[in-house]
Amino acid sequence: MYREFIVPSDQEIIEQLGEWPEVEEESGARALALRGSKGESVLFSYDTLGRSVRVRWRNAEGEQVLDLFRESATRMTVYADNVSRRIILDFDMGECGGRMEISILPMVAIKDHLIFT
Repeated sequence: MYREFIVPSDQEIIEQLGEWPEVEEESGARALALRGSKGESVLFSYDTLGRSVRVRWRNAEGEQVLDLFRESATRMTVYADNVSRRIILDFDMGECGGRMEISILPMVAIKDHLIFT
């Protein structure tokens, strides 16, 4: 059964994260280039029709720390306040479900939980 991947509007993303999602020419996915407080970068891309996300994290020296791809996304939420900025993703894969939290500020960190439901 197909489930929709619900994402915030571009306007909400820029208001919360300070970045406008760009369209990737090859895939049509939307991408956000985000910077951490210590010079690290996170390229986050999402494809609403494919229900997929990709997270590429590079440290301040430009070395890749993480390249993560996941399908079956159902919801994306963006959040910001005076001290933090983050993207929260929910997944439903039938037998498994989970949540990924990508923190950009105060420091780059990624929490990922995937469990049997």
